[in-house]
Amino acid sequence: MAKTYKFLAFDFGASSGRAILAKFDGEKLELEEKHRFSNDPVTVNGEFHWDVLRLFFEIKQGILKCANSGDRDIDCIGIDTWGVDYGLLDKNDKLLGNPYHYRDTRTEGMYDKAFALAPKEEIFKETGIAFNWFNTLYQLLAARLSDDSALKNAKTFLMMPDLFNFFLTGVKKTEYTNASTTQMFNSERYEWSYDLLKKLGLPTDIFTDIVYPGEIVGTIKPELAEELGIAEVPVVAVASHDTGSAVASVPVVDKKDFIYISSGTWSLMGVELDKPNVSDAAMEYNFTNEGGVNKTIRFLKNIMGLWLIQESRRQWDREGTLLSFDELEQEARAAEPFASLIDPDYPAFQTPGNMPKRIREYCAMTGQKVPETTGAVIRCIAESLGFRYRYTIEGMEKVTGNKYNVVNIVGGGIKDKMICQFTANATKRVVNAGPVEATSIGNIIVQGIAMGAIKDLNEGRKIVRNSFDIAEYTPQDGEAWDAAYENWKKIVASTAK
Repeated sequence: MAKTYKFLAFDFGASSGRAILAKFDGEKLELEEKHRFSNDPVTVNGEFHWDVLRLFFEIKQGILKCANSGDRDIDCIGIDTWGVDYGLLDKNDKLLGNPYHYRDTRTEGMYDKAFALAPKEEIFKETGIAFNWFNTLYQLLAARLSDDSALKNAKTFLMMPDLFNFFLTGVKKTEYTNASTTQMFNSERYEWSYDLLKKLGLPTDIFTDIVYPGEIVGTIKPELAEELGIAEVPVVAVASHDTGSAVASVPVVDKKDFIYISSGTWSLMGVELDKPNVSDAAMEYNFTNEGGVNKTIRFLKNIMGLWLIQESRRQWDREGTLLSFDELEQEARAAEPFASLIDPDYPAFQTPGNMPKRIREYCAMTGQKVPETTGAVIRCIAESLGFRYRYTIEGMEKVTGNKYNVVNIVGGGIKDKMICQFTANATKRVVNAGPVEATSIGNIIVQGIAMGAIKDLNEGRKIVRNSFDIAEYTPQDGEAWDAAYENWKKIVASTAK
């Protein structure tokens, strides 16, 4: 009888986290959610931070729940999180404060400061990373310019998943896919961009060696294994940037016709390349080159995603209108089509706050009908996301010279069937949706490769197809969506900087 492996994946998103136990019998994956928890950042003295020790507590709770439910015999553990954020350790390996949240406002004005030291074009050619206000490069520059004591006393820099791996194993390494999100890493040379760091006056001696997906970081520390009731099992470097793990799970049949959307708080839309594309056209579209499994490149675009719906719902909750996501979808389906459209990536939508009010202000500013009801606001968001996806695909095709006929959506966003259908309608392409737990599954696939249970990524993707249902959406109402798309482009152009 073939061995049944048990892989424990921790997947941290911007608002929640989960511990997923996978049992693999050699043919199919069976998933069980062992632990789910909220990820609640905290504002203190005007600064926005992650509650990192609480999150490590939740990791331990996830392991304990496995041990106490008959699954103490796990084979290994892998952790993925969002990108760009980091922790700093002092000379005694003590954590220097709570890591900043990427939506903290300290990076305001850092573009100008950075470009005065290193030209924008040079930064892109060096790193291949799109310009986002939250990139680690600008976070560290903000810390230096504010004379931040943590940076001054830092001896080690670790990305968030690497920090958790360090807490578990005592080993300090930086995983490739997350390092690639920082705009401080060269994915052609596979090393930190030391010359760029020097130009910005940033320390170069705090960065650790790089490990790649499928390598073992270390084993659970003996005292921690005893506390949690498990063996000193390996901790695997998965694709620790959550999008890297999500892309690893895409059950793609034809890699040449492979465009994906990892749908959650952010929509990460892109293709898989063998090497970075740092062309002028790529920079013009603000496409990014992030690392993937097997040293591939996730050539993609960050789109605001379901953040717009999540933040709108939070506002309505504060106002006493408590609606589930299913109820919001029902109201949106009943709302008037194409009555109001927005640019999902408009700067005013980037930070927490009264999102419905900001959307109404955008619509009034652009001379459109103002969406007053909850359904009208949600429909406005959903249709506009579809058009942003279409615009991104057209840009991808122009820059890469390839044609993409199928959109693969993975992640929690596939639960919103309306948005999946709107994506098919807007892009005029077939949409394959699934699996929903894409990030955890990609995490697990790489654990399986590390343990020798899965041959390679291609075999892993076949296992995903055999294990999970994939829904298909075909385009509808093409003429109406084409006309609305032309209108959307005019609206977006009118508000572009």
